[in-house]
Amino acid sequence: MKAIILAAGIGSRLGYSNPKPLTKLKNGESIIERQISYLSDYLGINNIIVIVGYKKDLIMEAFPNLMYVYNNYYDTTNTAKSLLSGLQKVGNEDVIWLNGDVVFEKKILPLIIESQYTCMAVNTKSVGEEEIKYNVFDNGKIKEVSKSTSPALGEAVGINKVIATDLDIFKTNLNKCNNKDYFEKALELSISNGMSILPIDINKYLCIEIDFLDDLEEINQNLDNLNLPE
Repeated sequence: MKAIILAAGIGSRLGYSNPKPLTKLKNGESIIERQISYLSDYLGINNIIVIVGYKKDLIMEAFPNLMYVYNNYYDTTNTAKSLLSGLQKVGNEDVIWLNGDVVFEKKILPLIIESQYTCMAVNTKSVGEEEIKYNVFDNGKIKEVSKSTSPALGEAVGINKVIATDLDIFKTNLNKCNNKDYFEKALELSISNGMSILPIDINKYLCIEIDFLDDLEEINQNLDNLNLPE
């Protein structure tokens, strides 16, 4: 199993000049440092791929032992194309991917890793305009996932897995995405092609995507309650 961290974007909404994944939390570690630590514990550091773009050298110098894929068009493309560039380096195996700005409890990862199905971590909290929302079919599988999904059951938090048997259809649909599309567009196209996605309920765990300073303040206020690296 491989893990892909999407860390190519500029992240301008947070207002910092460095790549958003390098944002420091109050305990001194960066967002991506925390992600790498957790993923390494479960999958091994040699199975982590980081997609870089904006100020890539800062990330690569901070973590020189990782595998990197450079999205040369990071300023004109979105997560669909970044993820596709990483998946081109993966063989026929399961892949976890996550946005490089998500701070989460370590206990979430085994829920995703151990699932036998293509899946995504979700909650049932209230959502705003900027959150990726989801709803489900009558059978409980994911039906729609996007910023405009309505009605919305909650947020798709940006931690996902595609199993090996679904990789080809997913990559085909990532190829169909426009440059500005999020990877969720390819998930919706894949659903329409018959791919099933299981929602993994993470309501009892803390998980926040850091888009704005308010998000960073919230996670820092709750950091003591998270499962910190040992």
